[in-house]
Amino acid sequence: MQHAVLPPTPTGRGLTVERLSRFEDGAELSALVWRAGPGWRMVSSAVLGGGLGERLWVLNAQVHHGYRRVDPAEHLRELAAAAGLTGDGVGVMTAADVEAHTRADDGGVEAVVTAGIEVRGWAAVPAAPATAPAPATGPRAFVPGTINVVAAVPVPLSDAALVNAVATAVEAKVQALVEAGLDCSGTPTDAICVASRVPRPGEEPHSFAGPRSLWGARLARAVHGAVLDAVT
Repeated sequence: MQHAVLPPTPTGRGLTVERLSRFEDGAELSALVWRAGPGWRMVSSAVLGGGLGERLWVLNAQVHHGYRRVDPAEHLRELAAAAGLTGDGVGVMTAADVEAHTRADDGGVEAVVTAGIEVRGWAAVPAAPATAPAPATGPRAFVPGTINVVAAVPVPLSDAALVNAVATAVEAKVQALVEAGLDCSGTPTDAICVASRVPRPGEEPHSFAGPRSLWGARLARAVHGAVLDAVT
């Protein structure tokens, strides 16, 4: 696999993404990397580095439509190693063009979004009949419709507030989709990562990140703006 680093794209004070390019299966594919470094706690639904804990980087890798590998976490580890990323990080995938990413800032909160919406729908749908074949899921069914949200909050948040921040960001994403006239709440493969600072000695983390809290409101506006730009 060949690997090339393109000029960094400045995206604000904390969430600065770098565009990477590689050749894979005869095609050029891109990725976005945020080399966050130490001092960040992240909560994520990612296949690599998901959950909650201190993370050093975020990798958002473009893959082919109809992605067929059955080991996406290992694939992301390979791509991270090729990019020189070490330690614990977060890795997500999308078949969307990551170079067309969008971003928004609000009061120090930053959000970067990649979006493909070819395959989309509402989260709650009627259950399929018991006799119907189960829909394909997982890496073998990777489709171009994926919305990946990465957001950074420049203050420490408690564990509960980080979980609250995920809910707030998803609500803002859905609001943007509806305002864009899209009849959906997202896609089957959406992923999210919200980062907050590690508290310094004696510093109390913020306990709330709902949409009417100080930092939750800023997060909601940043994610809403980035998603709306990405889908319109």
